[in-house]
Amino acid sequence: MHEAGLRAPAPRPQWGVVRYTDPMPLGPRHLAPFLAAALRSPARMGAVAPCSSLLTARLAAVVPRGGNPVVVELGPGTGSTTTAIEHRLAGRGRHVAVEIDPVLAAHLRVEYPEVEVLIGDAAELERLLAEHDVPAADAVISGLPWSLFDADMQRCVLEATARSLQPGGSFTTVAYVHGLPLSRARRFRALLDEVFDEVLTTRTVWRNLPPAVTYVCRRPHQARV
Repeated sequence: MHEAGLRAPAPRPQWGVVRYTDPMPLGPRHLAPFLAAALRSPARMGAVAPCSSLLTARLAAVVPRGGNPVVVELGPGTGSTTTAIEHRLAGRGRHVAVEIDPVLAAHLRVEYPEVEVLIGDAAELERLLAEHDVPAADAVISGLPWSLFDADMQRCVLEATARSLQPGGSFTTVAYVHGLPLSRARRFRALLDEVFDEVLTTRTVWRNLPPAVTYVCRRPHQARV
């Protein structure tokens, strides 16, 4: 049902409109560290605010509901998506977060003592996981600012991610709607099709700042060695 006076949007291929009533959690736990990180390293920030609970729940949906999955989170930042992953895991499995900013990593270790926080560059994901005895991941969830990466960095991180997945594992990441027409965003979307056999684009989460979609990717073309 749509509100009176509003016309339902025309269907779009792959992504469209989703309505939500859940508020965006921009409380001190995430917002204050986010602003501090933005002031400290503005060139590394790909968003203008922490992700809403609606968007983080969408990202965490790739975490298997059963068993003891290994989940790797790239670029957790202040931990908004970390919260959703922990909620989905409900004490199961292993949650490893890779954060390049030492200050944010320290914040995450205090706020999420149950999460293994590794300080490092996602481009070196395979080495980081091997050094900490992390087997292949059942899910990799990324909050990285792909639009800030050049072509070589996009490919390096994405291929390392694909090689770190278990057969049958999933990778998901965010794309902001306003940036989709930009050249780096279009290049990244094309790269996803090069690396993965299946790439799905979700419906738009409008209750996020800025509105965003997520990509859900499965079956890397290059099998994990």
